[in-house]
This record gives sequence, structure tokens and C-alpha cells, in this order.
Amino acid sequence: MGCRSHVPGWHVSTLEAQQTGRLQVVGIVQEQHPERARLFMQWKQMDWPVLADPLNLLGVDVVPITLLIDEAGIIRSVNPKPGDLEGFLAQPPPSPLPIPVNARQPDLVSLAAGEDRAAWANAAALWGGEPWLDQAIATYRDLLTASPEDGALQFRAGVLHRLRHDSNRRQPGDFPAAAQHWTRSLELNPNQYIWRRRVQQYGPRLAKPYAFYDWVPEAREAIVARGEMPAALTVEPGGAEFAAPVTALPGGTVDAGREPDPDGRIRRDLEGFIRAEVTVVPAQVKPGGAVRVHVTWRPETRLKAHWNNEVNGLVLRMNPPAGWTIDPVQQELPLPETAVSNEARSAEFEIVTPSDASGDAEIPGYALYYVCEDTNGTCLYRRQDLELSISIRP
Repeated sequence: MGCRSHVPGWHVSTLEAQQTGRLQVVGIVQEQHPERARLFMQWKQMDWPVLADPLNLLGVDVVPITLLIDEAGIIRSVNPKPGDLEGFLAQPPPSPLPIPVNARQPDLVSLAAGEDRAAWANAAALWGGEPWLDQAIATYRDLLTASPEDGALQFRAGVLHRLRHDSNRRQPGDFPAAAQHWTRSLELNPNQYIWRRRVQQYGPRLAKPYAFYDWVPEAREAIVARGEMPAALTVEPGGAEFAAPVTALPGGTVDAGREPDPDGRIRRDLEGFIRAEVTVVPAQVKPGGAVRVHVTWRPETRLKAHWNNEVNGLVLRMNPPAGWTIDPVQQELPLPETAVSNEARSAEFEIVTPSDASGDAEIPGYALYYVCEDTNGTCLYRRQDLELSISIRP
């Protein structure tokens, strides 16, 4: 939240110096999805360069950090007050000035032949794009085998898995793997603000400091009102990223009379027409702690399966054991306007564990949906039991 007010505030206070050429402003963001920073910049009408550091290669523990750097590249002030700017600008430039360095994209082939495997994997992910993600993740897997207690490696492995999850190269288990790596990184260093924020971004409302991306609709509306086209987002924010913090969950109570399939009579999706992926954030919690569960269902392309949208939407039902709180217990996803479709469908809910819980707890639940097999094939009503395990450790 601090960056949202801090950065625009500095922009306004330094605007005159920027416009007269006395000051060049450059930003660096530790965002998982840097294009969201582009939308924020457009909204606030800030046009200076912003560099992306999703892997936190700078190794910063907290943000925002403001640096005043002179022409020789010497840091003259860390987190200055706005009133310090004029004194900084009044200083004579250092002499002689350094020779400018032209930054170039790293040579991935040369890096691959080197001994620094982490440097190669980082460059491959950041500069090589989607085609290199598989190799980068495999490299990080090897690095973590050798150094499992390295929090930075754990965090960056999570970033890479989430990058692949958001790409066309997505593999089952990428998002759960990201959550597990991020959770482990925070266990290794609970004082790391950047790592904590990544867990909170997808985590439960009880642990959120603020709503991470609730500003996106307002930003788009304001940009359109100015007659501009909002910067496109590669990945739209999800429910957890819009959710505002709460101090207590409403307490989802179970009403067996309203349960859609209490006796389990609806046929299971044994054919595997729909694949479900479950991610728990954080991946491990203390007794009495809260988690947010992300569930995504995707039609199996190999079977040419697709949703039937002419009846009801997918219903997710959870049946928490005594002493557990789930919110919401039951939800029905909205249907698209087309009669059939094959998009991924997602639902989220939160769980508060009992204060005396321990070990790995299995939480029962299931989804009901209408699915069709092949083009012009039979449409079926199916149930898929949810495989949800909550890891609880003191």
C-alpha cells in the first residue's frame, strides 16, 4: 500500500526537476506481473522508465526504497525526505564523469556454458521467455537439491513456476509448486518483506495487509475517461488479489438440507473429462491459522471435452469437519453466454484451522458440473471429489 502513495507522491514533488532535465527518475518493481505496474504508471500519468525484477535479484528485504544517485553512480542518499532533493540537485556534478555503459541483453548460450547455473537460469527466465522456462525450472530444481535451505532459491523457484503457470507452457502442479516454494522461503526468512507479500498476494484475507489489486478497475475507468486505451494485462488479477483484509471469517455453516449431492449419488467423472488443480496458500500453516484455496478446473483437450452452459454452472461444495471454518461452504460459478465453451474455471475459498489441529488434514468436498464429450457428443452431469490436504505444523 505504501508504494501506491509513496511513488506518485515523489513523482509530483520531483516533476519540475524532471521536466527541466535536472533529474532522471527510474523505478524498479518486484512484481510477479510487471505489466500491472505499467497500468498503474499510466493511471497516475508517470512516464519514467520502470525496470522489472520479479525474481528479486536485487535482494531487497523491504520496499519502497528511494535512492538519490549522482552522475557518477554514487548513492548520495537513501530514503531521503522530499525537502532533501534541492540540496542534492544543487551539488556540482562529479568530475570527470564516467563513460556511459551500453547495457546489452545477456548471451544465454555463453551463460549456459558457464559455471554459474543460477545466473543462467535467471537470465533464461527473464530474457529468454516462455521457451526457456522449462530449462530454468529444471536448473533451479538441481540448485535446490544441493541447497534446500537457501531462501532466495526457494522464492525464485516459486516465481518461475508461477511464470510458467501463467504461460502457454503451463504444467499441472505449477501453481501449487509456486505456493510451496514461497511458503518455504518465508519459513527460512520470516523477515523478508518481498517474499511475505508474494504469499499474502494469493493468501487468505485474515493475513492480508490490504487488497493488492483493487485499484485496477478504478485505474481502467479513469484511463478510458481520459480517452486512452488502458495498458493490457497478460494475466488478470484473481479473487485473492482483489480481496480486502478481514479480522474474522463469517463462519460458513453447513446446512445438510441444501447440499446438492449429500449421498454421493451423482456419477463420478471417472473418464477424466475435467482436470482439477488445487493450490493452498500458504502451503503450510500453524494451528489456528488460515489458508486460501485456489481450485481450477480445465476440460481435457485430449478428450475434446467442453462445458455445457445450457443448464447450471459448476457447483463447489465443501464439508468442513467439526471445528473448522470454511467461507464460503458452497458456491456456484457464473456461466458464459455461449452454449458450450472450454475455458478454465476457478473458485477460491478460505479455511481457518482449529487451534488444536496438527498434521495433514483431508478436507472433504466436491464439484458438480455439466460436461460434454467430443464435438456434438453426449453431455453428462458429473461429480468430482476434491483432493484437498491442509498441512498444519506448530
